[in-house]
Amino acid sequence: MILAIDIGNTTVVIGCIVNGKVIFSGRVETNSEYKCDDYATYIKNIFAKANIDTNEIKGSIISSVVPQLTNTLKKAVAIVTNTIPLIAGTGLKHNLNIMVQNPEQLGSDRVVDAIAAIHYYSKPVIIFDMGTATTVSVVDDNNNFRGGLIMLGVKSALDALSSKTAQLPVINLEGCGNIIGKNTVECMQSGSIYGHAAMIDGIIHKLKKHVGKHPTVIATGGLARLVIPYCDEKIIYDEYLLLKGLYLLYTKNCD
Repeated sequence: MILAIDIGNTTVVIGCIVNGKVIFSGRVETNSEYKCDDYATYIKNIFAKANIDTNEIKGSIISSVVPQLTNTLKKAVAIVTNTIPLIAGTGLKHNLNIMVQNPEQLGSDRVVDAIAAIHYYSKPVIIFDMGTATTVSVVDDNNNFRGGLIMLGVKSALDALSSKTAQLPVINLEGCGNIIGKNTVECMQSGSIYGHAAMIDGIIHKLKKHVGKHPTVIATGGLARLVIPYCDEKIIYDEYLLLKGLYLLYTKNCD
């Protein structure tokens, strides 16, 4: 069993993987105030609730877009599992050709998403990872990571709207209905969900002109499940794409 951890800007996702299959996942808040002992306690509690025996964990790997927490989680994992995690983006071997300027600035989450996408799906691929930010990554037939887009995430945009306007409330994105809202909350939900879905459809339409043939489009990330059902383009939702990519990266560098 391999422990894979994705440190995002809002949430830390913890997954246990056996033979490429995610058998369990849990989440904890991303908080720079937490110490390694705090995260170790959270991980232990998550494992206890899922009946995960830490003695079965033979290795671990971390992807992080929050540098100040990377070492904290690395120490926490060592405390809980007695393994030293690999850190994605630190010279590990993979099958991608990174064809962007300043590759060291490319988020490890986007690289790991792409590693999984080219393994499990037909190329070329377009990957939408929808969290605090929505990132778009493009990989061609030759495993060239060509770049992509970064934009404000759907929840981040909604939070900005609520905080910058005097009369608009803080709302929940769950339960979006008809595109034509009948009250303020419904209008905000509709604008956020349908607006983001339309943006995704539009980006896919424009990217198809650059990719060269019909691409496989994949969506992942904590907010993808709320938006993708409202898109018109064919999009595969893969909740565990990043965790599966971490497993592939681990096996390539440790087996």
